[in-house]
Amino acid sequence: MSDNQSATAQTTPATIRFEDFGLSADILRALADQGYVNPTPIQAQAIPVVLQGRDVMGAAQTGTGKTAGFSLPIIQLLLAHANTSASPARHPVRALILTPTRELADQVADNVKAYSRYTPLRSTVVFGGMDMAPQTAALRAGVEIVIATPGRLLDHVQQKTLNLSQTQILVMDEADRMLDMGFLPDLQRIINLLPKQRQNLMFSATFSPEIKKLANSFLNKPVTIEVARSNATAENVTQIIYKVEEEAKRQAVAHIVRERNLKQVIVFSNTKIGASRVARELEKQGLKASAIHGDKSQAERMAALEAFKQGGIEILVATDVAARGLDIAELPCVINYDLPYNAEDYVHRIGRTGRAGALGDAISLVTDKDARLLVDIEKLIKKQLAPTELAGFVPHVGHGAHGGEGREGREGRARRDEGRSGYGGERGAERRPRRDEERSGRSERNAYAPAQRKEKIDPWFLKPYEPQQPAPVSALESGTPASKTSSAAKPQKTKVAALLGGMPKR
Repeated sequence: MSDNQSATAQTTPATIRFEDFGLSADILRALADQGYVNPTPIQAQAIPVVLQGRDVMGAAQTGTGKTAGFSLPIIQLLLAHANTSASPARHPVRALILTPTRELADQVADNVKAYSRYTPLRSTVVFGGMDMAPQTAALRAGVEIVIATPGRLLDHVQQKTLNLSQTQILVMDEADRMLDMGFLPDLQRIINLLPKQRQNLMFSATFSPEIKKLANSFLNKPVTIEVARSNATAENVTQIIYKVEEEAKRQAVAHIVRERNLKQVIVFSNTKIGASRVARELEKQGLKASAIHGDKSQAERMAALEAFKQGGIEILVATDVAARGLDIAELPCVINYDLPYNAEDYVHRIGRTGRAGALGDAISLVTDKDARLLVDIEKLIKKQLAPTELAGFVPHVGHGAHGGEGREGREGRARRDEGRSGYGGERGAERRPRRDEERSGRSERNAYAPAQRKEKIDPWFLKPYEPQQPAPVSALESGTPASKTSSAAKPQKTKVAALLGGMPKR
C-alpha cells in the first residue's frame, strides 16, 4: 500500500484464512482454540500492513475485531525476541498498548494472553483502582507486552518499576476516547519516554479532527485503513427510537426488558447519579440490575461485570466511561436511557450489540429536549432515525412528538440552542448539564427565598478598620487632662461608648 492510502473493505472473502498471513504455528494453534479461522475485514486489512512494520491509522466499527487486528501481528513480530530465560533483563517491554479505561485494558490483556499462550512471550496489564504491588511484581519479573491506562503507566514510570527505553511498538486503542477523557498531556509524556524509532498503531471506531491532528504529530507516513465509512453504525444493528416522557423512562425500560424477555441488556446513562438511580428503580420493580460508573471501585465494577456476563445480573446500567470497550458475547440489546451529548458516543454505545456478525437492537428513549441531540446523531451517521410509539408510553399532547411543544417547550429549546452555540464537542457537552443545573438551582432559590429585609446598619461598621494608638505612658502618669490628649483617642472613646449603650456624661 502507498503512503496515506485508505483501504476500504466491507467484507472479507471467505477464502482468506489466518494461516495466509504467515503467522507462526503457535499463534494459529491459539486461534484454533478460540474457533477463529477467517479474519474480519479490519483484521484482513491491518495484519499484513502491521507485519510490514508500517505505521497504521485504523478506523473500524466497534466489535469488528480491532484488538486481534493489532495484537496478532505484534505477537508475530516479537517472536524473534522470545526466550525462556528467567532473567528479567531478557524480557524488556517491547510493545505498549494504551487504552482509555480499565475494562478495555483488562479485555485487551485477556485477548493478548489467549493469542500468545503457546509462545514464550510475557504480557501483563496495569491500571488504576487496584493495588500496585502485584503489578510491580509482574513488571519486575520482565514482560514483553504491557497493556495499560495512561495514568497508572506513568505511576509505574515514576516509581521506576517500568522502563520503556526498548519499546519498539506503540498502540493507542480507542484513541478518541483518551482525548475526550483528557489524557492528551499524559499521552505526550508517554510518547516522549519512548525511543524515536518505533512502530505506531492507532485504532478507533471514530476519528475526530483532534485525533487526526494527534496522529500527524507522531505517526510516520501511516497507512489509513477504513473497513467502513467513518462513524458508520453496524448494518446488523436495528436502531429504534421511542418517544416517551421524561418521568416515564424508567417504567419504559422495565417494560421493554419484560416484553422482549431480555436476559442481558446494557442501559446507558449520561451521569453517574442517573445510572445509580435507574439501577435502584429497576431493582424495586423486581429486575436484577446493577450500575457501573467512575465512582465505583474497580473491584465493584469488575464484580458487576462478571455477574452480568454469568447471568446473575440482567441489566447493567452504565455511563460511557465505564462501558467503553466492554465486550459481551452476543449481547442482544442496548438501551439509551439518555441520548449522549457527544454524537460519536452513540456509535460506541450501540456497538456493544451486534458484535462479530451477530444481530442486535439499539433502543433509544427520547423526549422533546433531545431533539437537537438526535439531529446531531443523524448528521454523524448519515441516517435518519424516525421516532416510533412504544405501546402504553405515548406522550401526552404538548409533551411529545404527537402534540405541540407549547411556548415553554419552544423557549426552552431556544435557550438550549443558544447555550450550545458557545460550546462544542465533548467539552461543551460537559458544561451544558452543569449550566442547566445552575440555572435550575437559581430559579428554585428565587421562587422560594423570602424577601430580603432591609435592616438599619450603624455607619461605623462600614468604615475601614483603624488601629487605636495607645496614649503615651508619660501623659497617663502625669495626669494630663483628657482634653489635652491626642485628638485620635477622643473619637475612639465616643465609638466605644456608643456601642455600650450610651454617651459619657459631660
